[in-house]
Amino acid sequence: MSHPIDETNAAYKEIRSLKRGIELLRCLNQCPGGIGTTSTLSVMSRIPRPTVKRILETLRSCGLVRPTDRDGQYTLTFEVRSLSEGFIDDEWITQVAAPLLRAYVKALLWPCDLATMEVEFMVIRESTHRFSMLSQHHSMIGTRLPILLSAVGRAYLAACTDEQLDNILNMLGRRDDELGKMARNRREIDTMLAETRRCGYSINRGEWEDEPDFSAIGLAVKSAGQLIAAINMVYPNASVDTAAIEARYLPVLQELAQRIGHDSEPWFAQAADAPAGPGR
Repeated sequence: MSHPIDETNAAYKEIRSLKRGIELLRCLNQCPGGIGTTSTLSVMSRIPRPTVKRILETLRSCGLVRPTDRDGQYTLTFEVRSLSEGFIDDEWITQVAAPLLRAYVKALLWPCDLATMEVEFMVIRESTHRFSMLSQHHSMIGTRLPILLSAVGRAYLAACTDEQLDNILNMLGRRDDELGKMARNRREIDTMLAETRRCGYSINRGEWEDEPDFSAIGLAVKSAGQLIAAINMVYPNASVDTAAIEARYLPVLQELAQRIGHDSEPWFAQAADAPAGPGR
């Protein structure tokens, strides 16, 4: 009499190609801006370059990566996020950022958002619009903001390394719309970011056509030496002048950004200290 196989204890042979595909996704994710060449990925993963190319083309057919305009270079697509939809991540946002943002509602008065970079946009992950009595917006979480036109985007870019900035602008520069045109004007971008660094904060004075009546100031958020997000404070154009921003609101917003970064260190310090994989 035959017995059913206990599959929970059965030994399965590894599928090497699947394992290598996952490793390449991990390596590509570690590349600045999620962009890497087949040569770089081969060195990082210790997988022969011809094999790297074949695996990347397979991942391309699945919609997870795509080639860039440069020969031999690939980038992650937005589709990779679907792989983690069932996973509850970013505990630092729910456990640190969200409570701190709410704690500062009274001091800042005007609503604030925390946003992280997602491919070509800054995505609002937490917001105090629902708590601020002065807010004129609702349901902001999940809203995508243009990197070059939003205060959070400009603050984030100003805090990037040169390599990170180049990769982001190259990615944006491939767009065939106004944002792509802006990204290709590197002289103007450099001037804007230099002014942001000089002031100590970014500002959007209603340049975003979707919200022409509102301005915002923004600050980058760093934790354990890593750029993790940016925060803003939003207000109607005619309500707050620059002097009031610098004297009353900027110090409070800076304190908030620093506290979020500091209190999030247990998450990001752990990631920074994690041992590197093969070939890294």
